[in-house]
Amino acid sequence: MNLVSWFERGMTAQEYVDNMENHQTNLIHIYENFSVPTEDAPIFERIQKKKLRAVVLTEDWCGDAMLNIPIYLRIAEVSHIPTHFLLRDQNLELMDRYLTNGRSRSIPIIIFFDNTGKEVGRWGPRAPELQHFLDESLANLPQPESADYQKKKQEALTFITKAFRDHQEFWHHVYTDILKTIR
Repeated sequence: MNLVSWFERGMTAQEYVDNMENHQTNLIHIYENFSVPTEDAPIFERIQKKKLRAVVLTEDWCGDAMLNIPIYLRIAEVSHIPTHFLLRDQNLELMDRYLTNGRSRSIPIIIFFDNTGKEVGRWGPRAPELQHFLDESLANLPQPESADYQKKKQEALTFITKAFRDHQEFWHHVYTDILKTIR
């Protein structure tokens, strides 16, 4: 199946958000509090001329998606990029074409394509600065066999989720990194 067919199978942003069960409130918080810098308008005018479309592979339980998708939606709005969403676990055929490091089904993955269906770029699952933050935040977890591993892992994930929701510097890193892909 080509990217146009995958796009046609996908949900709109509104459908995706309406069906969220996990991070909907945090995603909406970021969306409502992030705005594209007005001085970047010339960049978006150039992107509009490319007439891109996008497919986003995601799941609503994913903290990276909670952070990245609302920022991307703001970019898509000003760039006029029609975007549809596919759930990773229901679309493994496509997901497996976009593995992180050739082995991981990390999400979200945003696939950009032109009006012929030709891929012109992909982004995800996170900006490099956020990868560094994530690595540091998880570095001191006990070994998985440890009795308190699950508790400590959940505490770390709660900390990471709160940081993603509240640190606008992280939002800027995502914004800048996505722009690098579609410029």
